[in-house]
Amino acid sequence: MRKLLIIVCLFIINKALAQTAVVPLKDKFVLVIHGGAGTILKSQMTPEKEKAYQEALNKALETGYAILKEGGSAMDAVEATVRTMEDSPLFNAGKGAVFTNEGKNELDAAIMDGKTLAAGSVAGVTTIRNPITAARAVMEKSPHVMMTGKGAEKFAQQQGIEIVAPSYFYTEERWKGLQRAKSEDSTKMQQDHTDTTKGISSGFSEFFYSPLGVGGKYGTVGAVALDRHGNLAAATSTGGMTNKKFGRVGDAPIIGAGTYANNATVAISGTGWGEYFIRLVMAKSISDMMEFGKMKLKTAADEMIMKRLPALGGDGGLIAVDKNGNIAMPFCTEGMYRGYIKNDGKKEVRIYKD
Repeated sequence: MRKLLIIVCLFIINKALAQTAVVPLKDKFVLVIHGGAGTILKSQMTPEKEKAYQEALNKALETGYAILKEGGSAMDAVEATVRTMEDSPLFNAGKGAVFTNEGKNELDAAIMDGKTLAAGSVAGVTTIRNPITAARAVMEKSPHVMMTGKGAEKFAQQQGIEIVAPSYFYTEERWKGLQRAKSEDSTKMQQDHTDTTKGISSGFSEFFYSPLGVGGKYGTVGAVALDRHGNLAAATSTGGMTNKKFGRVGDAPIIGAGTYANNATVAISGTGWGEYFIRLVMAKSISDMMEFGKMKLKTAADEMIMKRLPALGGDGGLIAVDKNGNIAMPFCTEGMYRGYIKNDGKKEVRIYKD
């Protein structure tokens, strides 16, 4: 009887161990990033500035790759990757955020876990050094998806996230950009005070509705990843729109518009004219086209970015990686800071149209 009891116990233990066995890591993993899209022309770029952007993009890729290579999660990889770009004054996110009409820096960010569909975002924050980390805290340490303004800042501080003085975000280049924007806008307003062609109230120029003016650069940053466990994640961060008024929030912190991840389909981070990405529910639409329309990633992404977005009057681009590790980086502007790195270490960084 005792012998039989021992055999039964061993059987139960072996079964439990089998159920909790570590699943072998997959060889296929990939990280894709962007640093904004718009009128980015080689003729307007100095060799020094081009090199600086390439180095910053490479640093971001290497940061996320190191995490993925060791079996780290896609969530950890996209957060760390975006943090490096938030800490660079080259991009319109974090340290390099543009100024609002009032001379402030207002930051937005979002992150999403494709495994659980959990998501978090912050909008209109002015004192959080790395908004992407605050967005993840909202996702993991609160019952909410989005927090805004002072409330988001108070929550971040309670979570031990680094808080800085608003002056931390000041850069001379962005400040001069605001002055140019105000000058341009003043000229436009004098030329036409009654433009309602886009359904905008009288007295508003089109300039307010296109970051950095029509044809300008959309400085959002983002990262998407597929990890060795087969999970997807997406993260996006931005300083918004130069010279924006009235507490405007774009698509970056809105789940399904500028940021989305679902293990069944794809992880996406967008950069562009946010109002149009919101109206098209850009990221979720691509996921739905793949899931319900059985479309391939490239086909769905091109349909939205190259056709439907410009047809509506907007422009921009996005980065995406699907559940099989296929990537897409479509854009309908003159350029987009972008790059990817795969499991074999193959890396590529691009800026202009090919």
